Parts: sequence; C-alpha cells; structure tokens
Amino acid sequence: MTDIKFFTHVDQRLPFACKWTKKAVEAGRRLVVYAPEPGRAEQFDRLLWTFSQLSFVPHVPAGHALAAETPVVIAASDEESLLPPPSMRDTLLNLSDAVPPWFASFAALREIVSAGGEDRPLGRERYKHYQSLGYTVASENRAGK
Repeated sequence: MTDIKFFTHVDQRLPFACKWTKKAVEAGRRLVVYAPEPGRAEQFDRLLWTFSQLSFVPHVPAGHALAAETPVVIAASDEESLLPPPSMRDTLLNLSDAVPPWFASFAALREIVSAGGEDRPLGRERYKHYQSLGYTVASENRAGK
C-alpha cells in the first residue's frame, strides 16, 4: 500500500518542493513529479534550475529518452504510458490540485500544501479522499520551518 505523507503550512509550495526534491534525490530516491495544471510543470522545471546556486537536481520531462536514467521525472499530463515502468516507481510528488490517477502504483506519495491560498482546501479534499480509500495518511506541519 502506498505510504502517503502531507507537508502542510509551507510558505511557498513550489520552492519547498524544489528543496524537498533535492533532499530526496540526495537520499537516493527516484521521483515522479505530477504537475498537469497549465504551466506548473514548466514553472517547477525552471525553479529546479535556479533555486540553488550550488547544486543541480537532474530532471527530465516524462516521456524523455533519458527518463529511466534520471532521478526526477516531471509528468505534465495524466498519460501513464509516459511514466517509468512500475518497477521503477519509488516516490510520487504531487504538485497538482487533484489526486494523481495512478498514485497507488508508487511506493510513496508526498503532498505539499501551503499555509494559505487556494491549494489549502484542495489539499484537505485530497487528504480526505486518501483516507476514504483506507490509506493511513501522515502529515508534517512545516509552519515556521
């Protein structure tokens, strides 16, 4: 069963996602980042290039020829055929406002919800949805961190 964890009350969702992604890759995780909303995948891609002057997080779009060899794959659509094969699905980072359609094929799912803004009520809906499916959902309050 997929291990689900929410990071809540973050100051800014995408910059936090970049920092978390860097730490996850340094810990040896392989990530698929789900960001299908228009422009969100491109914004996250740009931030991965610029958020840290001292490091680089290797990443490619889903469907790229090097996706199987790259630790971070950014999925800008629901098209599962563009994802790495199920045997290579470690962690899914959801940057969408919706539940990823294929989240259960990953060992872990991570959600990021900001302290304010429109993603907060949508995050609560996703949290309740996972619970309604029988998942145990952990959360970590990042207020002030």
